[in-house]
Amino acid sequence: MKLIYDPTSTSSRIASFFLFDQNVEFEEQIISIADGEQYTAEFSGINANAQVPVLVDGDFTVAQSSAIIRYVALKYEMPVYPAELQARTRVDEAVSWFQTNFHVFHCVLLSYTHILPPLLALEAKTLAAMRAIGAQGSRKYLQVLNDRMIGDSEFVCGSEITLADYVGAANVTLGAFADVDLSAFPNVLRWLATLRERRGWNLAYGDFERAVAARQRPAAA
Repeated sequence: MKLIYDPTSTSSRIASFFLFDQNVEFEEQIISIADGEQYTAEFSGINANAQVPVLVDGDFTVAQSSAIIRYVALKYEMPVYPAELQARTRVDEAVSWFQTNFHVFHCVLLSYTHILPPLLALEAKTLAAMRAIGAQGSRKYLQVLNDRMIGDSEFVCGSEITLADYVGAANVTLGAFADVDLSAFPNVLRWLATLRERRGWNLAYGDFERAVAARQRPAAA
């Protein structure tokens, strides 16, 4: 089993954190999206969308981070994707929520406008409007995550980690590039602190956290 990914990619961290944390043996093939390596003929032959991550398992290839982690969880019958119908549906619901409602506002309209060159190149008023809409939606959905989804629980879907936590962590932490202040969301902070203590975190998030630190570090005089 091989994972082709970029450690700084939000979607890639969903898959890599899951695989490292669940102690799944896999081969790593790291590519740099900043250097455009996803557009090579070799990679486009694997994924015509030119996006990471991609999982190759023998003759079977699957892209899209949520599909990758579901595939592996089902292959190994992992409790992170519960077998019981309603529990599994609750996990699917949370995964979908993170990748639709939350992702649009917190990631696309807010965080990515501080990262991606095509968005940074927008006219100043347009960029400011996008960020304002994104920030408003980000606060709304962080409140839902804090109060209704995590609440008093340790994880998003209850007392045990599930696929939803791996998806959610990658999306929420992207807000660091937009200086999102999570102090008003103590349950979210507690949840992230719990995830940071897990064995897969440093392996999956090391490069990302170094990139965040480098951005926040004052330039030398």
